[in-house]
Amino acid sequence: MQKITPCLWFDTNCEEAINFYVSLFPNSKIDSIKRYPEGMSDEHLQGMNGKILTAVFTLDGLTFQALDGGPTFTMNPSLSFFVNFDPLHNPNAATDIDAMWAKLIEGGKILMPLQEYPFSKRYGWVQDRFGTSWQLIFTNPEGEERPRMIPSLLFTQKAAGHAEEALNLYVSVFGGDSKVGQLAKYPAGMPHDKEGSLMFGEAKLAGQWITAMDSAHPGHEFTFNEGGSLVIETVDQAETDVIWQKLTSDGGQDSQCGWVKDKFGVSWQIVPKRMMELLSDPDQEKSNRALGAMMQMQKIDIAKLEQAFNGN
Repeated sequence: MQKITPCLWFDTNCEEAINFYVSLFPNSKIDSIKRYPEGMSDEHLQGMNGKILTAVFTLDGLTFQALDGGPTFTMNPSLSFFVNFDPLHNPNAATDIDAMWAKLIEGGKILMPLQEYPFSKRYGWVQDRFGTSWQLIFTNPEGEERPRMIPSLLFTQKAAGHAEEALNLYVSVFGGDSKVGQLAKYPAGMPHDKEGSLMFGEAKLAGQWITAMDSAHPGHEFTFNEGGSLVIETVDQAETDVIWQKLTSDGGQDSQCGWVKDKFGVSWQIVPKRMMELLSDPDQEKSNRALGAMMQMQKIDIAKLEQAFNGN
């Protein structure tokens, strides 16, 4: 079961974006869509009825969530997604990477051109027209096999230099099947990045791989925000409480509706499984009551959600 799910924040074009992604990646589908109900009282959500409150979709093995949240937050390259193309096992890897690149750059922005680099025979970084960032890369046939798609965090501005510390924190949060993987450090003499900071690193969190990089380049005018977040599905209130405490301690921040920021600025949503069951219940009146209660919470309180759902 996937423990951590990337979540993409769109203004009002979420449905168009996810339909594009499902058409682009093989073995992909939209799993579910829940829309905003009529008559939302929150002033920030006026006019959102019918738009996407939560969409769940799968792209080539990785499950995502997405939502229409208005213009408050905008995605940026601090959260991106590696897409691995394996020339050893796929004889069409070169054709496939070029075809996907051509579709992603339509109306998008090239961050690093698709070409050969010292670390890969073929690599490119693009922010597509919807704001999501993708890193397409030829994998090293001699390296340890990795999933087709991996979320990646870029630590810029005040967070630059803390990528390795963050990976160690996340491993401690999830425990179990979690470990730090390969770490490649910047050498001395780099124009912007300190010696020993993380040029590229990875960690397995609850069985899922994630990558992280430091970049102190002054041209990076972006950093982490709620436009790109990571959803943690918890099994019960106890796990919700423990993870909330670990991510908000030592400089993290509480937020609304189960959202928190860790001390590095990365946004997480701590979502009990039971909450999603209540919000997706076919009885719209009950699920809308649970939704209204959830909108008033910081950390999710499952018992209070149950009370609202049942009209108590």
